[in-house]
Amino acid sequence: MKNMALLLSALLIAGVASAAQTTTPAKPATAKPAATKSAAVKPATVKTHDVEAEVVSADTKASTLTIKGEKENAILKVDASAASQLKAVKAGEKVTLTCRDNDKGEHEAITHIVAVKAKTTATVKK
Repeated sequence: MKNMALLLSALLIAGVASAAQTTTPAKPATAKPAATKSAAVKPATVKTHDVEAEVVSADTKASTLTIKGEKENAILKVDASAASQLKAVKAGEKVTLTCRDNDKGEHEAITHIVAVKAKTTATVKK
């Protein structure tokens, strides 16, 4: 009886050891596409801010917009996404500019230009 129990225990241990060694077939390694340099440099989220300003001049060839500042005028680079909007801007016009910032919070480029509609004042007759 002891021999039979010993034999069954040995078979049980051998079966468990054999099952542990059986593995599923290895999956072939898939190559991941190499990250491009530009993807590694650009942040995951783009920081932007809106600015209301008065246009001094627009240069479509240089893709720049000069806006009136408190002390001095500022010349800002216009991104390709706003180039078509730059063509419609006129000197003296008030606009809202969406500006893209870098990680340090410094201005990089204007990404969107929208003309500010003039507020109309209603006159009340007495």
